[in-house]
Amino acid sequence: MHRRQISSLAHTDHPIAAPLSDDSVHTLLDRSLPSGEARLLDLGCGSGTWLMRALAARPGLRADGVDNDAEAVAAAVRGCDEAGLGDRIAFHVQDAAQFSSSHAYDLVLSIGAAHAFGGLAPALKAAESHLAPGGSVLLGECFWEREPGQRTLDAGFAVEDYDCLATTVDRIMADGWVPLYGHVSTLREWDDYEWSWTGSLSRWALDNPQHPDRGQALGAAAGHRDAWLHGYRGTLGFVTLLLRRAPRS
Repeated sequence: MHRRQISSLAHTDHPIAAPLSDDSVHTLLDRSLPSGEARLLDLGCGSGTWLMRALAARPGLRADGVDNDAEAVAAAVRGCDEAGLGDRIAFHVQDAAQFSSSHAYDLVLSIGAAHAFGGLAPALKAAESHLAPGGSVLLGECFWEREPGQRTLDAGFAVEDYDCLATTVDRIMADGWVPLYGHVSTLREWDDYEWSWTGSLSRWALDNPQHPDRGQALGAAAGHRDAWLHGYRGTLGFVTLLLRRAPRS
């Protein structure tokens, strides 16, 4: 079973691919979305959930979504058509770091996708390249809630993967960005996300006992659950920041 198929099944019950509740997503979009006619871009859009919720809330918006997962983009297209939003959203199957457009965007989203650009600073640089003057970036990124111990490192992480929250924000500000709003995911949000991730994948495996990938799906869910509960739970954090460029002197 391909990693992307595992991810798709795992997000069945939690289509926002980040530890954020529906209320948190609503608040973040309400704080971030421009009024009137405007353009949005989601770099690493997955199944398009952020964009569909944004456009449903603001009838004057148009959007582009970019992701290199063709199956996720196909699901996004179907979802938009079913919601009657297909004429306002265009999806592109390609590497988000290579995307180019003739449009400038009033809001660029990059939620948990910094790895696709090679890190936090390159992700912000890529987002800025698509911004209209005065535009904003909604960025979601991990950080260390506390110094990672050996069990976290054994779960597949390295100390240098992330900084603490204060250092993460300091780095962003030193790069010329001004935070306008932020949300730090709670332990409850993390738990709901992880139980949904492992539970959705496990349910699919149990509901499809004859499928040749059943055992692999159960193994992936068990491995993920073990890494979370015995490794990074309470150590790995997630912050979502609304950012604008500081005026250049």
